[in-house]
Amino acid sequence: MAQQIALLRAINLGPSRRIAMGELRALLSERGYGPVRTHLASGNVLLHSEAVGEELARELEQQLADAFKLDVPVVVRSPEELADVVLRNPLGAPAAADPRRYQVTFLSQTPSVDLLARIDAAAIAPEQVAVSGREVFAWHPDGIVSSPLAKLLGGPRLGVTATARNWNTVTALLRLADSER
Repeated sequence: MAQQIALLRAINLGPSRRIAMGELRALLSERGYGPVRTHLASGNVLLHSEAVGEELARELEQQLADAFKLDVPVVVRSPEELADVVLRNPLGAPAAADPRRYQVTFLSQTPSVDLLARIDAAAIAPEQVAVSGREVFAWHPDGIVSSPLAKLLGGPRLGVTATARNWNTVTALLRLADSER
């Protein structure tokens, strides 16, 4: 079974969508995805599965719905795909210098031309954005809370499943994945 990284969208952000990481690890271990590790309480899961990509994402969404009665979208990347994300880093050192304000939005599929145009239009200087494959790299030097770009990338209007992680989390997940290989 191959190691995979599951990124759960919009859990533990408010009081109604809570999933304890211990319960999540126990559930996924019981269902045969072990060994299972989590990073932070925001739905970053390292697990093992014969299924990959969209197939694994759908399996996990069903497992979460059955166990926690929540609709939790999931995006999956392999450790190799995550390593490629870090290597690509199209905005480079200036953005990664403050990794809390540098986000990668992981998409379930490659964005359409229309979506690319909407993403580009939402980036208001001094923000920067670069789309590479199924990832959107966004630098929010003035913060994420008031950013139209961050609101677009974090909302349901994209037409694809999407979930964002800051650069600290992205690189920490890669280190965790590397430590298990």
